Amino acid sequence: MSFVSMPRQDLLLAIDSLAQEKVIDREIVIESLEAAIAKIAKHKYGEEFNITAQIDRKNGAIYVKRLFDVIKSPEAVGEEYDANTMLTVEQAKKYAKNPQVGDVVEDALPEPEFGRMAFQTAKQIMTARVRDAEKGRQYEEFKDNIGDIVSGVVKRIEFGNVFVDINGKAEGYIRGNELIPGERLAVGDRVRALIMDVARSNSGPQIFLTRTHPMFMEKLFMQEVPEIYEGIIKIKSVSRAPGSHAKIAVETQDPSIDAVGMTVGIKGTRIQPVINECHGEKIDVILYSEDPAVFIVNAMQPAKVAKIIVDEDAHRADVVVNDDQQSLAIGRRGQNVRLASQLTGWNIDVMNEQTEQERRAKEFKEKTELFVQGLDVDEMIAHLLITEGFRTIEEIAFVNPSELEAIEGFNSELATELQTRAKAYLEKVEQDYIDQGHKLGMQDDLLKFDFIKRPMIMKLGENGIKSLSDLADLASDELVEILGEDIVSARLAGRIVMKARELAYGITQGEN
Repeated sequence: MSFVSMPRQDLLLAIDSLAQEKVIDREIVIESLEAAIAKIAKHKYGEEFNITAQIDRKNGAIYVKRLFDVIKSPEAVGEEYDANTMLTVEQAKKYAKNPQVGDVVEDALPEPEFGRMAFQTAKQIMTARVRDAEKGRQYEEFKDNIGDIVSGVVKRIEFGNVFVDINGKAEGYIRGNELIPGERLAVGDRVRALIMDVARSNSGPQIFLTRTHPMFMEKLFMQEVPEIYEGIIKIKSVSRAPGSHAKIAVETQDPSIDAVGMTVGIKGTRIQPVINECHGEKIDVILYSEDPAVFIVNAMQPAKVAKIIVDEDAHRADVVVNDDQQSLAIGRRGQNVRLASQLTGWNIDVMNEQTEQERRAKEFKEKTELFVQGLDVDEMIAHLLITEGFRTIEEIAFVNPSELEAIEGFNSELATELQTRAKAYLEKVEQDYIDQGHKLGMQDDLLKFDFIKRPMIMKLGENGIKSLSDLADLASDELVEILGEDIVSARLAGRIVMKARELAYGITQGEN
């Protein structure tokens, strides 16, 4: 587009046309043309001069100027003095009526003629500036769309990685491990993916896409189920084994709506497009519940749960199933229980009734030994306490004495004595715990962090985590690596780290 050689009345129209074509700001096009004209003017009048060009935004007129800084004297500036860009006050009077030190005066120059070489130079400058602006616009556009689904055409495939042309605007990149296992894409195929990240590069924005992230499935459901898009039905969590099995938890505040039925659709009409897009991935739609026990039972579908024991302190649940349901509950290679655990954020153990009975017998024995040793009582009293529902010495120490007195064969004197012994035992355990932590060099703020159990805190200390700020500085996957996947899930680890950051730095973050 030969801006500089066209009539001035058409210049602004051409600028507007280019800005609209490239979807960039009009001012960027004008500034790039000004820079090109200034470059040509410097080539003609001298590179040593400070020359600028200005285009009138209203009529397209072009003004070329040489600029000078007004100084007191060359001696006052010293080694920085440049006769080509500086004038004394007296010299500046040639260009301004009453120049002052620190002013910038202008010397109007004739607009340079644009020969073939000059025009090529101007074109190169403009093209580079406009291309940079276009890349910047593309980066900002896609950066704001992280977490959204885009559609594109497979452009090429290299070493299992797929490059996608996103509507001619930019190029997306799907790593091999972000493709659904088993799917085979070919050049020319249309594909949908989630924007996972966007980075700047010299060649334009790098757009990293994924088809395996749980959010990809969530956004697919938003496209297929109007009630989810409108917020009538909410997706609470998603867990996936890409290409194989997934679970999605939904809820609604409208009692007249069947959240699961609406999500699945009549004869699966709504869920089927999502299954097809995810390469045949089996999807269980689960009804969410605020009650952890109910939510976990729902999440174990299609297996039927006979009994569930929830330990809220450890964020763990023991799921008891009949023998004929055990393999279904666990799933192939533990997939069903693993997805249920990821969906709910709870550590879930699956067992049959016999195993559960054996575990209960073991726990009864362990509690008996704890009460006998910690309270210095005989087995009969320990059994009575366990039978009445007491699980820990802490419960005995701080329960209302009347609850102990109500146990058959107990009286106020025995209740008082049991609580005295329980508190003495807890004080000794507390002191032993503090002493052990101090030997490891741990600080009291971490030792008194009551969001997790003390064996977990000790394990942190043994692995170099000495203070609450050390814990707050960990990433959730680092915490899982230290404590072990069998102790904390990724979701629970995230909650622990966020709580530590809240206490250590006063940072409150929303739970994912």
